[in-house]
Order: sequence, then structure tokens, then C-alpha cells
Amino acid sequence: MSAEKFPATSREWHWRVLMLAWPIILSNLSVPLVGIVDTAVVGQLEDAKYMGAVAIGATIFSSVFWVFGFLRMGTTGFVSQASGANDSREVSFSLLRALSIAVVLGLLLILLQTPVGWLSLSLMGAGETLNPLVEEYFSIRVMSAPAVFINYCLLGALIGLQRMRLALVLQLVLNGSNLLLDIFFVLYLGWDSDGVAMASVISECLAAGIGLWALRGYLKSELLREQHLLKKLYTPESVRALFEVNGNLFLRTLFLTSAFFFFTSQGAQFGVVTLAANAILINLLQMLAYGLDGFAHAAEALAGGAYGAKNKTAFQQAVRSSSLWALVMSVVIAVLYFLFGDWIISTMTVNPEVIAVANDYMPWLIASPVISVWCYQLDGIFIGATKTAVMRNTVLVSLVVYVVLAYLLIPVMGNQGLWLSLMVFMALRGFTLALAYPRLLTSFG
Repeated sequence: MSAEKFPATSREWHWRVLMLAWPIILSNLSVPLVGIVDTAVVGQLEDAKYMGAVAIGATIFSSVFWVFGFLRMGTTGFVSQASGANDSREVSFSLLRALSIAVVLGLLLILLQTPVGWLSLSLMGAGETLNPLVEEYFSIRVMSAPAVFINYCLLGALIGLQRMRLALVLQLVLNGSNLLLDIFFVLYLGWDSDGVAMASVISECLAAGIGLWALRGYLKSELLREQHLLKKLYTPESVRALFEVNGNLFLRTLFLTSAFFFFTSQGAQFGVVTLAANAILINLLQMLAYGLDGFAHAAEALAGGAYGAKNKTAFQQAVRSSSLWALVMSVVIAVLYFLFGDWIISTMTVNPEVIAVANDYMPWLIASPVISVWCYQLDGIFIGATKTAVMRNTVLVSLVVYVVLAYLLIPVMGNQGLWLSLMVFMALRGFTLALAYPRLLTSFG
């Protein structure tokens, strides 16, 4: 993105942010729909064990695949900076590097499916009845790993190039084809949980194929036929940057996963009802990311482009504009939870005890969007600038404080203390990144 392509006025900046954010928000809304249809389709089968197998299998893969989310984030950072510097060749190289890693990691996961599957099933404790079905689901679904990781890279590149509408189309193709294939395999062909797994594999491959075709301009044949391509592609500097950025993002994701795992494990001590109530509220807390991600991704693209162009003024304007709209969205979500939180909970469970307990902790959910918006937004800004070591360190510090605080507060406040500790964790992530922000600005020179 050259200097003249940056918005000239504050109003234009706000408009650019909104135009980049809405496709991501819209595409995110289609994600939970897939899970709902998966459950509804398998729920038409007479035996409930198939629904259980899909639920456990989907949980395993969402957890495993989420750890590899660094492929999306890292690609966005590298591509947005190369685009901001008007270096189309480096955009292509950044995409090729990411795709090569995606394919290798995907194939590695397929090769290691036996130990990974065994470990996952052991942790989930599915039981003798469900284990064979989950194993079958796993053996089919794992074949989608290369396509899933390729899609992460393609989505990252599209965000970095600010082609959000194409990213929306790709996500709608992925989720829409998944829905249709679910219905076809299970309801028409009479398959069970294996049909749901096969639908996921085909839809991921379809989306990957369309995405590669859409970005074919950056994967030109003449580029791929260049002499000494691998030597040019994997220079010592690029390899070092690739491993540093992706390694830091990988560790950050592990720390985040540990934080929510800790929350669930600590909540279990308060009994089944409280555990179920916490699970509902945590799902709603994580769903707010669907709204905030749109502006965080806009920040990644705009801040990354400005950072690549070494345009400090544009960088600061991108931060201000995207953060303002993220704050507005967080307030809107908080108001929606305040007005409709009770009703939303009642649609997720019919158990009166769980509903009552969940409502007791509703204030935490209402406060969470305004508290957590800053860590989401600053994550986007630092991803765009590929300053991932800071992200890794701030999450680790926040995690340590969170765990220590939880152990101190839970004996005194019970589950309220656990929720307070989680809110401190989210707030501290944003606060520590905010402390690092001035240093990020000095890197412009």
C-alpha cells in the first residue's frame, strides 16, 4: 500500500475500517451455524451416540487446529507489511513460505494421527461406546489438516492484502458447502458421524482450491520456475523471521489455551451445575470475539500496511480509527448481553438450576466485552507489526498473575473469585500491550 493509497482524512479512515471489518464479522457469524447444523443433522439419527461422537471429535479438532492459528496471524503480518512497502514479490514469497509450512505441518499431523488421536481420546474420556465412532471420525477428519492449514494462510494473506470481501466469500464457501454436504451425506446417503467428518474434509479442500485460484496472481508460474527459487525463498533472514514470528505466536496460543483450560478445571470443583453454567458463559464470552475480530483484523491489515510503508502517521491513524470502532462494538455487545443475556442462556439449556447459576454470574459476561476489547485490538496491532515476542511475553505475565490470583481468591470468593481472576487476565493482557505500544512507535525511527 503506497502512501497515496492511505486515506487522506479521518472520515476516510473510519470508512476504510468499517469496509474492512464488516465482511469478517459477517463471515464469523457463519461459523457457529456449522456447529448447529452438524448437531441438528446428526440429531436426526435414532442413536444419540453419533451426536456424542461428533461433539467430541469436533472439540478435538477445534482444539488441535486452533493451536496452529499462528499460520493465519503470521501470514497477515508478513503480507500486510510487504503490501504496504509495495513489494509484490515479497507478498508472493511470504505466501509461498506460509503455504509450504502449512503443507508440511498438515502432512505431519496425518503421519502422527495415531499418537495424537490416542492422546486426544485419553484426555476426552469418551468411553467404550463412543471411542470407535470418535476414532472413525478422527481418521477421516485428520485428512483435512493440509487443506485447513492452507486455508489459514490464504485467509491471512487476504486480510493482509485488505481483500476482506474475498475472505468473506471463501469462508461462506467453506461453511456453506459444509452445511450442504452434511445434509447430503447424513440425511440422503444415510451415513452417520463419518458423513459429518467427510463433509468437513471436502469443504476444506474446496475452499483451499478456490482460495489458491483467487490468489493465483501471487503464485505465477514464472515465479515458481525461477532459478534457485528455494535459495531466494528461504534466505537466512526470512527463515529467522518466519520461525521467530510463528514460534512466538504458537507459544502465545498455548498460553491462551492453558488459561481457559485452567478456568474449566478450577470451575469443576464447584459441582456439575456451576461447571455447566461456566461453560455456557465462557462460550458466550468467546463468541464476542466474532464481533471484535472484525476490527482487530482491520487493525492487522491497516497497521501492518502502514508499518511496512514506514508511515508512522498512517499507523497511528489506523490504530485510532480501528480502536474507536472496536470500543463501539464492545459497548454494543455489552448492551445486548445486558438486555438479552437471560434469554440467550435459556435457549442454551432447559435446566433451571444451570439457568439460575448462570444468571448469577451474568454481570461478568456483561462487563467482559469492554474489558477484553483492548487485548483483542492490541493483538491485531502487534500482529500487523509482527512484534510477536511482546505478545508472547505479555500473555505469559498475564497468565502467571491470573493463576496466582485465582488460587488466592477462590478460597475466599468461590466461583466469583475465578471469574474476577479471568477478567483481570483479560484486562492485564490489554494493559501490558498498551505499555509496550510507545516502544512500538519508536521502531519507526
